[in-house]
Amino acid sequence: MGIEEKVPTGVLLTSVEKLVNWSRKSSFWPATFGLACCAIEMMATGAARYDLARFGMEVFRASPRQADLMIVAGRVSQKMAPVLRQIYDQMVEPNWVLSMGVCASSGGMFNNYAIVQGVDHIVPVDMYLPGCPPRPEMLIDAILKLHEKVMAEPLGPRGAKLHAQREARHGKPVVAPGAMPSSYRFDKAKREQWKQAVAEGREEQLRILDWMERGDHQ
Repeated sequence: MGIEEKVPTGVLLTSVEKLVNWSRKSSFWPATFGLACCAIEMMATGAARYDLARFGMEVFRASPRQADLMIVAGRVSQKMAPVLRQIYDQMVEPNWVLSMGVCASSGGMFNNYAIVQGVDHIVPVDMYLPGCPPRPEMLIDAILKLHEKVMAEPLGPRGAKLHAQREARHGKPVVAPGAMPSSYRFDKAKREQWKQAVAEGREEQLRILDWMERGDHQ
């Protein structure tokens, strides 16, 4: 006989961890932040037809100090990268980042010196959304998947332990310009190559050589 049969009708039993994560995922407050054409799809998602208010996200905050979700909608230029990082640093904790569209996730068709080749070079990314541009339905699906991720996040010492295990497996998340790109972070040989380049002060040269070897400049 379980404890559920002993409590009065209408009483729900849960853990503090599940309750806190449920409240977090049910009240995302995105920052008002759009960079390019993907921002049009993001605005359409928040309008009446798709209605993000169903998920407690109707309030796009004008101040990053009142926002906990950054939707990077569009390509990130090198000049915009420090601004994006500053906005991220001003957001409340805990916060999450959703990379919307192929340009934000990997630079897309703009494989050149002016565009950051993946926003994970600037901020840690929790959810990647492909597409050029992705439809509002795709953005909603990515948000629902982010809900699942938030619900599975442990709190307290368990959360700190899980974070340490992730860092031990994959290295520290990319949190600043000039840090190790994701294309190097998950390949042992490339990771060592990057570390050597950093020690010799030629990481930007390594980026250019890698770009030329891929033949993307042709």
